[in-house]
Amino acid sequence: MSDQWDGRGLPPVAADRVRRAAEGGPWTSMLTVPSAAGLSATEFEPVGEVMGSIVTNIGWRGYGGCGAWGGGFAGGLGPMTPVPAFAPYVDALRHGYDTALHRMQLEAAGIGADGVVGVTLTAEPFAQGSREFVALGTAVRSRRAHDRPRQPFCTELAGQDVAKLLAAGWLPVHIVYGIALLIRHDDMRTRSQASWMGGNTEVTGYTQLVTAARAGARGDFARRVAAAGAEGAIVSAMGVGMHEIEPSENHRDHVAEATVFGNALLAVEHPAAPARSSSLTYMPLRSTRETS
Repeated sequence: MSDQWDGRGLPPVAADRVRRAAEGGPWTSMLTVPSAAGLSATEFEPVGEVMGSIVTNIGWRGYGGCGAWGGGFAGGLGPMTPVPAFAPYVDALRHGYDTALHRMQLEAAGIGADGVVGVTLTAEPFAQGSREFVALGTAVRSRRAHDRPRQPFCTELAGQDVAKLLAAGWLPVHIVYGIALLIRHDDMRTRSQASWMGGNTEVTGYTQLVTAARAGARGDFARRVAAAGAEGAIVSAMGVGMHEIEPSENHRDHVAEATVFGNALLAVEHPAAPARSSSLTYMPLRSTRETS
């Protein structure tokens, strides 16, 4: 095996693992017991554990100037610096998430799977300012004879949730996400409200910043659901974080980073049959002994 890899396709070690799994043998699964039981009520069965990962160095975040727009020192809230100012950083995040998902789907296709369920998608700090993006899930295959899709579907949803959606005529086809970054200058009002002298009061500038960031992430999420050709989506997680930067001495601004993750849905023409159910017989607990 060559030690050189050009970054295309799967890493050599991952490709070897997929080759061995495709040859047959016992399969592994990340499904919990309820998830596996729920999935058994559908046409899909687990065929193996799959993953995709990438370590990305994020050395340039983009915008590094002041977030003041339009008379910030007058006490007004004013507009905020929009997402394009942070394009290098946002592009790095998108590349990390997309590559991890793509490599996971390549592994799934390599073992003849139709989709991946129960996916966890994470981004964790790594050495020297880099991050590792990881997508991990359980590949599943339909019991029906059909042509394999070129790109397996993937979803964060557990097996029992996939079963319920299929019974209702929906298939979760892709994991989608939205990202928004905004910066706001700490004007006089903000500094006053955030100081120890401000007491217990709302910091209106920070409220405005995180609210706008969440709205931006939701808008990005909706656009990506539409771009995927989906008819709807289920939001699985929303998050927002805020940190301060110091563009110059005694000059502080705040940056908010918001994310929305979810699962894009498509209507299916022939929904799976509802989950099988069995009736339970309740027997009265009575003593059979006769009283004297």
